[in-house]
Amino acid sequence: MMKLHWSPKSPYVRKVMVCAHELGLADRLELVRSVAAMLKPNERLMQDNPLSKIPTLVLDNGFALFDSAVICEYLNDLGSGMLFPDQGPDKWQALRWHAFADGLLDALILWRNERERAVPLQPLLDAFEFKTEVCLRQLDDEAQALTETTFSIGHIGLGCALGYLDYRFEAFGWRSRAPRLAEWHAELGKRPSFQSTEPIDG
Repeated sequence: MMKLHWSPKSPYVRKVMVCAHELGLADRLELVRSVAAMLKPNERLMQDNPLSKIPTLVLDNGFALFDSAVICEYLNDLGSGMLFPDQGPDKWQALRWHAFADGLLDALILWRNERERAVPLQPLLDAFEFKTEVCLRQLDDEAQALTETTFSIGHIGLGCALGYLDYRFEAFGWRSRAPRLAEWHAELGKRPSFQSTEPIDG
């Protein structure tokens, strides 16, 4: 049984869990609830990952893998291998969307952290909002390509990033800014892997 340092709120953990469900590997993961707060390093977690970050996957032999991109690729190799195309345009499109999703998530998490400060810096908030709007416009233009391209890690990453927008930035109303992307996301959300990994408080 592999051990996954896990949280029901983390979009990066969710990406790993969606992959595990899609690949039929979810029942091989022991989920260990781990808090990874920026201001309070988790000493228990740091025994497996000195960066004190989740997700962290500990293999049966004690070898630990991090971060989410590495863990997803490992699970892909362990499973059917269907989520990371091997070559050609599909490979680079999947990796591009995966990187796009992680970059968007990085910006959203920094935006949320700034928003939660006692005295947020307004120019920084404005910059994060503007970056998010531009990302959404780009992805809205690519919604048809997302629909027509074989399901991959790129779709999973973007689905989790948009899910994080729903979870932490509901008032932002991203769907009205990217209606074609919203239609794609609604269809993606019907997959059991996404339905079973919805972020929750607690």
